[in-house]
Amino acid sequence: MPFCNVSSYQNGDGDELNINGTNIFYRTYGQGPVKVLLIIGLAGTHDSWGPQIKGLAGTVIPNDDESTASDRSNESDEGDGVEVCAFDNRGMGRSSVPTKKSEYTTIIMAKDAIALMDHLGWKKAHVFGHSMGAMITCKLGAMVPDRVLSLALLNVTGGGYECIPKLDRHTLSIAIRFSRAKSPEQRATVDLDTHYSQEYLEEYVGDETRRSILYQQYVKSISSTGMQSKHGFDGQINACWTHKMSWTELESIRASGFPISVIHGRYDVIAQLCHAKKLAEKLHPSARMVELHGGHLVSHERTKEVNAALLELINASKSKINLNEWTNLQKKSKVFKATRISFCKTGNLSFMVDTVEKLRVFLLICSHISNIVRASSLRILFLFTASQSTWLSCYKN
Repeated sequence: MPFCNVSSYQNGDGDELNINGTNIFYRTYGQGPVKVLLIIGLAGTHDSWGPQIKGLAGTVIPNDDESTASDRSNESDEGDGVEVCAFDNRGMGRSSVPTKKSEYTTIIMAKDAIALMDHLGWKKAHVFGHSMGAMITCKLGAMVPDRVLSLALLNVTGGGYECIPKLDRHTLSIAIRFSRAKSPEQRATVDLDTHYSQEYLEEYVGDETRRSILYQQYVKSISSTGMQSKHGFDGQINACWTHKMSWTELESIRASGFPISVIHGRYDVIAQLCHAKKLAEKLHPSARMVELHGGHLVSHERTKEVNAALLELINASKSKINLNEWTNLQKKSKVFKATRISFCKTGNLSFMVDTVEKLRVFLLICSHISNIVRASSLRILFLFTASQSTWLSCYKN
């Protein structure tokens, strides 16, 4: 099985103690000069990218499959082919599971991905990330912009409190059921409500609903890979919660001149659309916003549209498109700054009171829930529940 020991590819940057001995399991698919690195999100494994692997590489059979080695003997890195690499993040699947939460940050996990590129001998690549994987992708783009051809950020937020969705009965139910799920069957049920829009799940395919079909697939997949360990889950939660992109990092990405697609489902109950839009606007003029009729796992729910957007991104990079022609957004960063300054100067009392009241209600709800769910589950609830405004950024939008 293909593994990358990330400590073998570090450059003495002071983080060896955090990453030493960590093995990352990966798979490559297809052949060609175009290289695409796929970074999956929280509790996901490399095969969660199946629809995109098929759409980009033309196959879901990994290159290390001995049964197909002879079929690839005459293939080369010439032409227009695409080689895709997908991997399990630390803390999930077949990759190593460090026991310390401090060993899980988006910076460390971005270094895992960079080490994997070194391991594969890839000097440059298109880097596409989903959810937590998109946060990691942002860090990678800021750390080694000279090795990035394009970025795709699917169902992304800015991390921290932006991981908190708005409060309603549906998301609260998901939070509680997620914290109590102990079997593949229980986990599959809650994952469906987390990943897809309700409209999509209730559609009929023949005599069965998509919910029924997907449920069987999810149970089989979770049973084969196993439930995520506590260390892995807590660590990846920590990576999401501590993630933040500074203005210096965002400027590093913008200044590099590669195109970016921010792809998001309108009915995502995990990552709110407003945060994705705000990040895209901060990356102007590099970013294009792509809104689709889907949920958190929009890459599965709207496969054709997502794959078309990714191929368009690759082609835009090849053609070295003018970013002012690529973007479909107006620059608003100065407006955000002006709003923040104006707020500080005028001291809008009614706005402050309303925000504080929403925060108070949120804390009361969390206090009530803590009497129902184990104290250790409260971390999960912080990621799934919040006020309707979800703090100042969405309130002002």
